[in-house]
Amino acid sequence: MVILQGIDTSGKDSTIEHVFGDVNPQGTKVANFKVPTKKELAHDYLWRVHQHTPGSGEIVIFNRSHYEDVLVVRVHELVPKGVWGKRYEHINAFEKLLADEGTTIIKFFLNVSKKEQAERFLARLDRPHKRWKFNPGDLKEREHWDDYKAAYEDMLSLTSKPWAPWYVVPSDRKWFRNLVVASIIEETIMNLDMRYPGEVEGIDAYRGQLESMISEG
Repeated sequence: MVILQGIDTSGKDSTIEHVFGDVNPQGTKVANFKVPTKKELAHDYLWRVHQHTPGSGEIVIFNRSHYEDVLVVRVHELVPKGVWGKRYEHINAFEKLLADEGTTIIKFFLNVSKKEQAERFLARLDRPHKRWKFNPGDLKEREHWDDYKAAYEDMLSLTSKPWAPWYVVPSDRKWFRNLVVASIIEETIMNLDMRYPGEVEGIDAYRGQLESMISEG
């Protein structure tokens, strides 16, 4: 399970495109977490997340995640501190459950500077094929920069665990961001020491049979 978090323009979509573009789509999915629906709000906040966790042999990339419930919810005071303050413990327990059941979890915080963010917003206006991505609401969110900074600092310090570590990735340079994310994922997968499934017993005995089928046309 690969989690991507970061402020607007930090490059979550772009990271998915460049790092996972050549990964076999049969075993790879992307889960996008936007504003909760009425149905989702009728359940606990982790309900909608658990449905998207990877099965055996799958990679699921979370474009935003359950961490929105200690970020946006906190900054905009959607629930009291007495509610969101308990969620760090909930999330750690949730991810520990997944890890204990065999899920490998990697979490990336894509860290972009305030100046770079402004430049990327401007670039969306300057490029016709990017203008659709510009949302005036993003500039409103930018006014909460310091609040988000504090929320991210708590998120990183309270929820980076051995079974679900956070990696802070400098993201002002897109090529460097992609390289760091890809390298960490590659190293993690190699350390899993995965192997092909066992072959059929006495497999070589079928060689003659197959060769005969070929010669017979």
